[in-house]
Amino acid sequence: MQHRIVVLGAGYTGVTAAGRLAKRLHRADVTITLVNAEPDFVERIRMHQLAVGQELKARPFSEMFAGTGVDLKLAKVTGVDVDRRTVAVTDASGTQELLDYDTLVYALGSGWQDHGVPGAAEHAHEIASRPGALRLRERLARLDAGQPVVVVGGGLTGLEAVTEIAEARPDLDVALAARGALGDWLSTKGTRHLRKVLDGLGITVHEHAAVTAVAADQVSTAEGGTIPAAVTVWTTGFAVHPIARATTLDVTDTGQIVVDGTMRSVSHPDVYAIGDAAMAMGAGDKPLRMSCASGGFTAWQAAEAITARLTGGKLPSVPLRYFNQCISLGRKEGLIQYVTADDRAVRAALTGRLAAVYKELVCKGAAWSVANPTFGMPTRRRRVVREPDLAGAAVRASA
Repeated sequence: MQHRIVVLGAGYTGVTAAGRLAKRLHRADVTITLVNAEPDFVERIRMHQLAVGQELKARPFSEMFAGTGVDLKLAKVTGVDVDRRTVAVTDASGTQELLDYDTLVYALGSGWQDHGVPGAAEHAHEIASRPGALRLRERLARLDAGQPVVVVGGGLTGLEAVTEIAEARPDLDVALAARGALGDWLSTKGTRHLRKVLDGLGITVHEHAAVTAVAADQVSTAEGGTIPAAVTVWTTGFAVHPIARATTLDVTDTGQIVVDGTMRSVSHPDVYAIGDAAMAMGAGDKPLRMSCASGGFTAWQAAEAITARLTGGKLPSVPLRYFNQCISLGRKEGLIQYVTADDRAVRAALTGRLAAVYKELVCKGAAWSVANPTFGMPTRRRRVVREPDLAGAAVRASA
């Protein structure tokens, strides 16, 4: 009997998990199906670059997973029944299908979050997706010199977006609206460098400016003021995919799936959640933040745990922790803020051109990893003798 593993979502975490599972469970009695609506990989951490006109390399899944044994299903996930162990999908032609699974890896990730702010959904642009970044790209291309652009949100995404736009379009009047103080989570050195770069790019910074409404030509703040905006870019956080909330899985108020240290659902042991979809605890018993930095090791943890449980191996015990926060500030500047295991800034920070090179290497490394998900694995499946029966192992693991 074959053990059916279905991975939902082919972002950084889904691709990493599928590739590692294929490499570790390279055997005839395991099937791995990767479900994704788009046929190629999206470098989400470069959406701010795509938005200003930079081209990104195409990475088709058909090439990435050729010869690995991973079956690619190009379809949109429309529902999950975790009690019947089925996934409902619809392909581009409208054909509906039910996929059965024995182990499910839920990696549907997140999208932009407007927090219910009036006018945000109608008038603001998001860069949490490729379609959103391309829409912003087209809109920016139509702006005349001197027109105002406001980026709402002073977190990592907001900082990367506002500096990229200001560098690519120095003719525009670019501003940043931050709810708190600029870079208030960074070290003194990090904040000082951030201010220097934003000043050098001519970016107007509105600190302690919580945006309460968005119109076609301006944003309003809680203090009663307004900021002109021919284009508003919204980067105030992410919301997870809504499907998990519609299931009987144990989820948080935000819709994240509650998991244990191996990324296994606490309510349904045949379901694993990774990346933004998971409420996973890191160092200091603090929840991991939604980020690419969190996603990589949650994917690794889940793949290793699934492998161990199906083959009678040792469960992974690597702690989930952070080392740094990598921020691009345009193409020539960067900021690498070193942090504690639980993501608090320390005094040390790398700045300037070297930091920009460091961040670029991180992005390229992440892209190489997903483009070569089963690096080092034989390209032909073979039957391995005298291995544990996976169907029986799955039953024992669920007990």
